[in-house]
Amino acid sequence: MTTHTETHLTESGLARPEIRPTGLVRQSLAIVRRNLIHIKRMPEMLMDVTVQPVMFVLLFAYVFGGSIAVNGSPAGYREWLMAGIMGQTIAFASFVVAVGLTADLEKGIVDRMRSLPIRPSAVLVGRSISSLLHSSIGIVVMSLTGLVVGWRIRNGVLDALLAYGLLLLWGFAMIWVGILVGSAMRSVEAVNGLMFTTMFPITFLANTFAPTEHMVPWLRTIAEWNPISSLVQAVRQLWGNAEPAPAHAALPLHHPVLTTVIWTLAITAVMAPLAVRTFNRRTQQ
Repeated sequence: MTTHTETHLTESGLARPEIRPTGLVRQSLAIVRRNLIHIKRMPEMLMDVTVQPVMFVLLFAYVFGGSIAVNGSPAGYREWLMAGIMGQTIAFASFVVAVGLTADLEKGIVDRMRSLPIRPSAVLVGRSISSLLHSSIGIVVMSLTGLVVGWRIRNGVLDALLAYGLLLLWGFAMIWVGILVGSAMRSVEAVNGLMFTTMFPITFLANTFAPTEHMVPWLRTIAEWNPISSLVQAVRQLWGNAEPAPAHAALPLHHPVLTTVIWTLAITAVMAPLAVRTFNRRTQQ
């Protein structure tokens, strides 16, 4: 899986594969392939990025859409909603990687990989890439569902691509959070409990599903400084689904693209070293 082999004959005439060292890129891609094959054999693993996003879009669009008023969205709440649901889904990339990594650690799969001539970092890089691909499927599914309920991208192609790029960049930062949690927790059940009680409040206490203007002042301040709010506001503006933030909004919402990039770099800079250290400590015990 991680080395290039060629069969050749020894002096005794026996066939023996020749093992050639491979680099980090090839090793990581082998891990990615292994994780994607796992998903292929267990397609129910895709429910969180297929059925769940569609369910959220339809529920919020048709159940809550008539009672939540938004300003500046050409097609109303259904269009305004899409960036919020996509922001929540890509934030859950941390959930996916944490559960997957913990399961591999529990089952001894990571120990088996360590017995092979591969770099330990290849396990993390491969898991990160496959989790990002996993979450990207949800973005594609939600985009198609959004087109059905009336969502449209009203700005140019470059702005649209920049918005999708911000979503993937945020997902990359969230993956390091997931690696840290997955390496620290001892069971999948513990990961589910911790991630559910943290990620859901964080993604709801923002401008994801409702405007912050009608919140009480102290709660509105928290919501507008929430990194998810900056991400969602940036995506809405780039897609032309919302006007710029009002003058009385918090500073991050006035510069959402720059703020999202800063938040992403800061989270990655803090979480990545902690995640790698925790993973190494866990696997070397």
